[in-house]
Amino acid sequence: MKKILLASVIVSSVLMAGGYKIPELSLNSTALSSANIAHTTGADAAYYNPANMVFMKDENSLEFNLAYIGLSAVNYKGTVSAVGPYDLDSQKESFLVPSIYFVSSKVNDMRFGLSIVSPAGLSKRWEDQPAKASAEEFSLQVIEMNPSVSYLVNNNLGVAFGVRIVHSSGIIKSTGAASRDMEGDSIDFGYNLAISYKPTSEFEVGLTYRSEIDLTVEGDAKLYSGTTLAYDGAASVSVPLPAALNLAVAYTFSTDTTVEFVYERTYWSAYKELDFEYSTSIGGLAPYFDDPVAKDWADTNAFRFGVTQPLGDTTIMGGIVFDETPIPNKTVSFDLPDSNSISVSLGARHVIDDSFDLGLAVLYSMREDRKVNNDSLVGEFSSSDVLLVSIGVGYKF
Repeated sequence: MKKILLASVIVSSVLMAGGYKIPELSLNSTALSSANIAHTTGADAAYYNPANMVFMKDENSLEFNLAYIGLSAVNYKGTVSAVGPYDLDSQKESFLVPSIYFVSSKVNDMRFGLSIVSPAGLSKRWEDQPAKASAEEFSLQVIEMNPSVSYLVNNNLGVAFGVRIVHSSGIIKSTGAASRDMEGDSIDFGYNLAISYKPTSEFEVGLTYRSEIDLTVEGDAKLYSGTTLAYDGAASVSVPLPAALNLAVAYTFSTDTTVEFVYERTYWSAYKELDFEYSTSIGGLAPYFDDPVAKDWADTNAFRFGVTQPLGDTTIMGGIVFDETPIPNKTVSFDLPDSNSISVSLGARHVIDDSFDLGLAVLYSMREDRKVNNDSLVGEFSSSDVLLVSIGVGYKF
């Protein structure tokens, strides 16, 4: 098989944010729970608010970041299709996720930026039936290259535009009376816009928008009825990566303490259904593989609060975020047992010399236990917490 029905993987994430986003990508964003939209002074401005690049010191700025993501074992207690009760645990998993950020020196009234990040992703594995029948393995890797350019309108206002180039690859497997085995990749495009307004030296306002990206993927699928190969051919599906709007305000006090509040709106309502298309009949396999599956996700809100305090050559940061799940009760399943969450974070960055700085940040995301009562599941998902540790190295030249 050369390609995947990628979207079927994407819609089954249980990583950092509600749905399948990973908003905490850089050292500062991890330390501040992504409350770094209005007040961004490092190379990660290229991703979080490229309009701020025009207000940075006139030098080239580069940052490398490596994040460890640890997923706890999700527990489910309850019935499945009126059979049970069951007591099931998914597999614990861990990953290393790199990212790179670059901001150029000034070119007249413009600055150029580039970020290479993983803005979404997932991994969820169940080894026991009946969970294995629908979600034996769902894994996704997403890499986004985001070149951007910012322009200084006046001493108080900067604007920016960027292009999103997203490469995704993944695996989907399920084993039961009907089984499937798919893997592959896709490339899709979008854009992002940003505004940075600084009416005074203390007060900052940021506004960013990342466009929806429709993932229209064509590939090959192998579907089985028992052990018999029932379908081996072309398939396609389209699923949106949702648009997101961030509005942020930051204020720096006389103690050099900066506080920032971010309101984020993610437009998950674009995801209405999952509908696979095949080149021929799939021979009466389970409707799960063919009939449109209603999703009816809802738009969500996230509220982020961060504090930054310079202490000589060391800067201390902390944050908290309250995030909603877009998944309604009727579509909660083993491949996406998502719930509302609260995350707390802490980190520090130390300046080594005029060229180098080094930092460490930790974020812990605590998801609510989720009771579910729908056509398939009656029970409760619990213990779906996430640990994120980021190490960042900055270089200026």
